[in-house]
Amino acid sequence: MKNKNAISPTRSQDYPEWYQQVVKAADLAESSPVRGCMVIKPWGYAVWENMKSELDRMFKETGHENAYFPLLIPLSFLEKEAEHVEGFAKECAVVTHHRLEKGQDGGLVPKGSLEEPLIIRPTSETIIGHSYSRWVQSYRDLPILINQWANVMRWEMRPRVFLRTSEFLWQEGHTVHATSEEAVEETLKMLNIYAAFAEEWMAVPVLKGKKTSDEKFPGAVDTYTIEAMMQDKKAIQAGTSHFLGQNFAKASEIKFINENEKQVYAWTTSWGVTTRLIGGLIMTHGDDDGLILPPKLAPLHLVILPIYKNDDEKKEVVDVCSTLVKDLSLLSYNGSKIRVKLDLRQLRGGEKKWGYIKKGVPLICEIGPRDLEKKQVALTVRNKLVAGKSFVSIDSFLAEVSAILAEFQEGLLNTAKENLKSNIKCIGSLEDFEKFFTDSKGGGFALSHWSEKAIGHEIFQRLKVTPRCLPLDKEYLPVNYHENGTCIFSGDSNGKAVIFSKAY
Repeated sequence: MKNKNAISPTRSQDYPEWYQQVVKAADLAESSPVRGCMVIKPWGYAVWENMKSELDRMFKETGHENAYFPLLIPLSFLEKEAEHVEGFAKECAVVTHHRLEKGQDGGLVPKGSLEEPLIIRPTSETIIGHSYSRWVQSYRDLPILINQWANVMRWEMRPRVFLRTSEFLWQEGHTVHATSEEAVEETLKMLNIYAAFAEEWMAVPVLKGKKTSDEKFPGAVDTYTIEAMMQDKKAIQAGTSHFLGQNFAKASEIKFINENEKQVYAWTTSWGVTTRLIGGLIMTHGDDDGLILPPKLAPLHLVILPIYKNDDEKKEVVDVCSTLVKDLSLLSYNGSKIRVKLDLRQLRGGEKKWGYIKKGVPLICEIGPRDLEKKQVALTVRNKLVAGKSFVSIDSFLAEVSAILAEFQEGLLNTAKENLKSNIKCIGSLEDFEKFFTDSKGGGFALSHWSEKAIGHEIFQRLKVTPRCLPLDKEYLPVNYHENGTCIFSGDSNGKAVIFSKAY
């Protein structure tokens, strides 16, 4: 099936530019007047709302509550945790004045210097820790399990819509526990929730793993991650969960009287996912005709397009389409009502249809006078464009639509799983490692043995490759995987298997 409005360039011609064109063609977002920031348009925000709704349900089912904390953080708060402030210092936006006044040339100039500069939050451990230090007095106050939905600011020098922007939307969970064991359990529980959401809702398979010491969150004891592979074989860090130990508790004075009547520091965690997930959806499932959305997250499951030539045909066709919408609205998929739209805009049929194809709507139904005679719909399934449209009786379509959507979702996941499994390779030498990432037909996830003695090795910067994680399970790993071995970068015999990749 060909179309003059298909995405150009294609993925094989210029993958980064293809990505930008899909964002534009699907009407997801656009750049804003502030460099590095984005305007999320209604279709893109609807995808985020569906992500947010499901994640919020999963959080609340595990005992977490939502709250909100300030956007601005006193500079002194960040300075309390040295590793934390060092890790974020170059990304911070700073507020130094509290008003504007007219200058001599008539323009506005900042006036009223603040006694202490304020940081627009890059993350909220320190400001939330200040509240927790007042809320926690006894072991009976624990655990505290709180999440917030918010925006953050991290000054981005090389922005790309959804993937890397200076301001982005996210959720950040912050919890406090009486013991180290409870905090570690929480950290891994949230990692598993992220992985389940990615696979079951986004249809994106992920590797769960632990970050290497040089890649962990600033101030954390351990950082855990889910890593997804895009169609161009690069990685996206799709979510992280941090065991913070007592580092931030000590910085913020989060102390409590334990069961032995001794005052001790608490143990904390933090975890988050961002609007980067939308970028991951695009690059996992999109094709050269635009976006493909998994039905579980699609703002619309299907759209109905009436086809007619005159007013007489219009009335008859639209009446049948309206009835079909009502019948579909009574059906459910994945535990909620089917989301359906009847598009009555005065546009050419082809223009309408391709607009929805590029937006990634899973199912497109066209109904014209001939279809009325045969009591059928012309059905286009978004991830099967090559096969063209098929003709299905209206009764059969109503009976099968939920199963069609379920098959669609499963098909996306299976395709993405195959891409992941077939592009993870065990690499046992420095020479093969370099070849893997420089071969024009190669790339992907290299599974090689590494030790901390390899931190700072010149090959990583030269190849623009980073350690992604020490994998926690073997589901997608090659059969010849071995957890321990000699580090191929330093020769240290105490190497651990680590996933390496180029990444967004």
